[in-house]
Amino acid sequence: MEPSTTPSAPITPSNSKRILCIEDEHFISELYARALTKAGYDVKVVIDGQVGLAEAKTNQYDIILLDIMIPTMTGIEILKELRDPTKTSPLKSKIIITTNLEQGLQGRAEIESQADGYVIKAEVTPHQLVDFLSQLQV
Repeated sequence: MEPSTTPSAPITPSNSKRILCIEDEHFISELYARALTKAGYDVKVVIDGQVGLAEAKTNQYDIILLDIMIPTMTGIEILKELRDPTKTSPLKSKIIITTNLEQGLQGRAEIESQADGYVIKAEVTPHQLVDFLSQLQV
């Protein structure tokens, strides 16, 4: 029997997790997408809040990285709608807030009570983000 010379398709790990990154800053979304893809994640980037909300509601993602300041709808509005059982069926996704805005202790506590994580973008490298996400139970 001779070996096959037919090229094979790229192998995608069957355990790869899907990430939705709702982020309008191109530089940051590119850094995240590159690092996460290299780590084996399947990443989709969306720059618009309303489009991001609709995509999140498909419930096809294991993790949602959600910036607070994005066009058409804030990340806080998206988070509230995704967590409201009258507007959204329960999601399997872990929602991680990503921001550079100072929220104050009360504002941050309120956001963290609805999210599964909170990351200050200026304080986390893409490699650290990958490490953080790899520790999530999804």
